[in-house]
Amino acid sequence: MKDELIKLLGNAYAPYSKFHVSAIVETKDGKFIPGVNVENASYGATICAERNAITTAVSMGYKKGDFKNIYIMVSGEKLSMPCFMCRQVIVEFFDKDSEIILMGKNGEVDRYKVSEICPYPFDETDL
Repeated sequence: MKDELIKLLGNAYAPYSKFHVSAIVETKDGKFIPGVNVENASYGATICAERNAITTAVSMGYKKGDFKNIYIMVSGEKLSMPCFMCRQVIVEFFDKDSEIILMGKNGEVDRYKVSEICPYPFDETDL
């Protein structure tokens, strides 16, 4: 997975921050769906790699409950957690015991359960 994430980093569009992010969603049926961050001069219009991969999977027909894990890599030297907007989208589509796997270009790996990165989610029970 590391090599695929490194290759994807080259597809990210980050002319402003120079902070490239790649993500790959693993579905329960064994598919791997990529995403990269796409910046915009209007920063609010930027989409993160994690949400890009998730929404691509949704556009392919995947639904809540179909997602197994998500792998994330950044262009920086240290591992980086998903932003809170991405965590909210992850909570929407992934099971609480699904894994968020942070991977470094040097081979470093950290694993977190969805329930660990978002212990108090805003979900359907709040509506």
